[in-house]
Amino acid sequence: VQLVESGGGLVQPGGSLRLSCAASGFSFSTYNMRWYRQAPGKERDLVAAIGSTGGYIYYAESVKGRFTISRDNGKNTVYLQMNNLKLDDTAVYYCNFRWPGRGDYWGQGTQVTVSS
Repeated sequence: VQLVESGGGLVQPGGSLRLSCAASGFSFSTYNMRWYRQAPGKERDLVAAIGSTGGYIYYAESVKGRFTISRDNGKNTVYLQMNNLKLDDTAVYYCNFRWPGRGDYWGQGTQVTVSS
Protein backbone atom coordinates (compact mmCIF):
# COMPACT_ATOMS: atom_id res chain seq x y z
CA VAL A 1 0.00 0.00 0.00
CA GLN A 2 1.32 3.39 -0.93
CA LEU A 3 -0.11 6.90 -0.71
CA VAL A 4 2.00 9.68 -2.20
CA GLU A 5 0.96 13.28 -1.72
CA SER A 6 2.18 16.15 -3.86
CA GLY A 7 1.30 19.73 -4.66
CA GLY A 8 2.18 21.50 -1.45
CA GLY A 9 4.21 24.67 -1.31
CA LEU A 10 4.43 28.28 -0.23
CA VAL A 11 1.53 30.54 -1.15
CA GLN A 12 0.33 33.97 -0.16
CA PRO A 13 -2.96 34.48 1.68
CA GLY A 14 -5.80 34.31 -0.79
CA GLY A 15 -3.87 32.02 -3.09
CA SER A 16 -4.65 28.51 -4.26
CA LEU A 17 -3.02 25.12 -4.30
CA ARG A 18 -4.10 21.72 -5.57
CA LEU A 19 -2.93 18.69 -3.64
CA SER A 20 -2.84 15.24 -5.18
CA CYS A 21 -2.58 11.83 -3.57
CA ALA A 22 -1.62 8.92 -5.81
CA ALA A 23 -2.65 5.56 -4.37
CA SER A 24 -1.46 2.06 -5.12
CA GLY A 25 -1.50 -1.39 -3.62
CA PHE A 26 -5.20 -1.61 -2.85
CA SER A 27 -8.54 -1.38 -4.60
CA PHE A 28 -8.72 2.41 -4.59
CA SER A 29 -12.19 2.71 -6.11
CA THR A 30 -13.81 0.79 -3.25
CA TYR A 31 -12.61 2.94 -0.36
CA ASN A 32 -13.51 6.29 1.10
CA MET A 33 -10.55 8.66 1.09
CA ARG A 34 -9.68 11.47 3.46
CA TRP A 35 -7.42 14.47 3.75
CA TYR A 36 -6.08 15.41 7.16
CA ARG A 37 -3.79 18.19 8.25
CA GLN A 38 -1.51 18.78 11.18
CA ALA A 39 -0.19 22.18 12.19
CA PRO A 40 2.87 22.49 14.45
CA GLY A 41 2.01 21.63 18.03
CA LYS A 42 -1.54 20.59 17.14
CA GLU A 43 -3.40 17.35 16.59
CA ARG A 44 -4.01 15.89 13.18
CA ASP A 45 -7.48 16.99 12.06
CA LEU A 46 -9.81 15.75 9.36
CA VAL A 47 -10.17 18.30 6.59
CA ALA A 48 -12.28 16.53 3.96
CA ALA A 49 -13.54 13.09 3.00
CA ILE A 50 -15.02 11.56 -0.13
CA GLY A 51 -16.92 8.36 -0.68
CA SER A 52 -15.75 5.62 -3.00
CA THR A 53 -17.84 6.92 -5.91
CA GLY A 54 -17.72 10.56 -4.93
CA GLY A 55 -21.33 10.53 -3.80
CA TYR A 56 -20.48 11.33 -0.19
CA ILE A 57 -18.42 14.38 0.68
CA TYR A 58 -17.55 15.91 4.02
CA TYR A 59 -15.73 19.14 4.86
CA ALA A 60 -14.54 20.51 8.15
CA GLU A 61 -16.35 23.71 8.99
CA SER A 62 -13.12 25.69 8.74
CA VAL A 63 -12.64 24.88 5.03
CA LYS A 64 -16.22 24.80 3.73
CA GLY A 65 -16.64 26.96 0.66
CA ARG A 66 -12.88 27.15 0.09
CA PHE A 67 -11.68 23.57 -0.36
CA THR A 68 -12.96 20.95 -2.79
CA ILE A 69 -12.18 17.25 -2.56
CA SER A 70 -12.48 15.07 -5.64
CA ARG A 71 -11.22 11.77 -6.96
CA ASP A 72 -10.41 10.05 -10.23
CA ASN A 73 -10.83 6.31 -9.78
CA GLY A 74 -9.33 5.72 -13.21
CA LYS A 75 -6.10 7.33 -12.02
CA ASN A 76 -6.24 6.08 -8.42
CA THR A 77 -5.87 9.65 -7.27
CA VAL A 78 -7.66 11.90 -4.82
CA TYR A 79 -7.35 15.68 -4.97
CA LEU A 80 -7.82 18.62 -2.66
CA GLN A 81 -8.32 21.97 -4.36
CA MET A 82 -7.64 24.72 -1.86
CA ASN A 83 -8.73 28.26 -2.67
CA ASN A 84 -8.64 31.49 -0.71
CA LEU A 85 -5.96 30.07 1.55
CA LYS A 86 -5.53 31.58 4.99
CA LEU A 87 -2.62 31.72 7.41
CA ASP A 88 -4.38 29.10 9.56
CA ASP A 89 -4.30 26.63 6.70
CA THR A 90 -0.56 26.24 7.18
CA ALA A 91 0.05 22.58 8.01
CA VAL A 92 1.30 19.28 6.73
CA TYR A 93 -1.47 17.68 4.71
CA TYR A 94 -1.89 13.91 4.73
CA CYS A 95 -3.85 11.53 2.57
CA ASN A 96 -5.58 8.67 4.40
CA PHE A 97 -7.75 5.65 3.97
CA ARG A 98 -8.98 3.09 6.44
CA TRP A 99 -8.76 -0.59 5.59
CA PRO A 100 -11.29 -2.47 7.72
CA GLY A 101 -9.49 -4.94 9.92
CA ARG A 102 -6.08 -3.52 9.08
CA GLY A 103 -6.30 0.07 10.23
CA ASP A 104 -5.34 3.45 8.86
CA TYR A 105 -2.86 4.08 6.06
CA TRP A 106 -1.14 7.43 5.63
CA GLY A 107 0.98 9.16 3.07
CA GLN A 108 4.21 10.95 3.94
CA GLY A 109 2.49 14.32 3.91
CA THR A 110 2.99 17.50 1.93
CA GLN A 111 3.75 20.87 3.50
CA VAL A 112 1.44 23.79 2.82
CA THR A 113 2.68 27.16 4.03
CA VAL A 114 0.52 30.25 3.74
CA SER A 115 2.53 33.37 4.36
CA SER A 116 2.82 36.91 3.13
